[in-house]
Amino acid sequence: MSRSKYYTPNEVSAHNSVDDLWVSFLGKVCDLTPLMKEHRGDILLMPIIECAGKDISHWFNPKTKDILTHIDPVTSCVKYFTPRGRFLHVPPPWPRSDWDNDFGRPWWRDPRYEVGLLTGKTRWIRVVNTLTSQEQLLEVCSEETLEEVMQRYVRYNAHAASYTWKHDGARLLMDHTLQENGVPDEDVDMDHCRLDRDLFTPALCLYFNDDLTEL
Repeated sequence: MSRSKYYTPNEVSAHNSVDDLWVSFLGKVCDLTPLMKEHRGDILLMPIIECAGKDISHWFNPKTKDILTHIDPVTSCVKYFTPRGRFLHVPPPWPRSDWDNDFGRPWWRDPRYEVGLLTGKTRWIRVVNTLTSQEQLLEVCSEETLEEVMQRYVRYNAHAASYTWKHDGARLLMDHTLQENGVPDEDVDMDHCRLDRDLFTPALCLYFNDDLTEL
């Protein structure tokens, strides 16, 4: 089975329009663009559009994976809690004959919209090409393997796979994460010591292998 792709919050936030709309919630990243096209013009899309590119985990109960509920102060009935306004696939608070409820799974439970997972922690690294002395600063996901980090770097160097990747003189294993390769995340320690973490970004050094493997 293929491994789910991880995304940073910055990557999700880039998809913030009606024609390209992503959201994240409960650790998932969903592309709701098809939903926008299918229901274009529906007023119930507005709360979703207003949160395009953002994390909406606060809309959900993490235990039930469903929309938050509350006790209505007027009717004393359990109802969905949608302070931004009722949105698509959320039933009306009272019986209505004009609400179409045969849509199948609500969009927040539909795996068709899932494109990956939201990282629990981002990291900044420097990738230094020792052959050309070029350096790139990359924001990566802490859960990613070096192979997945290389996929982020390949837009700067199509022959990235032709290099041996090292850190502090040790060869990196491409199927391991940075942490597993002995590249610790020291952000907490930097904050504790009141040091600027941007001045202590770990470097991955690339050494050319004399082939032209292209990704």
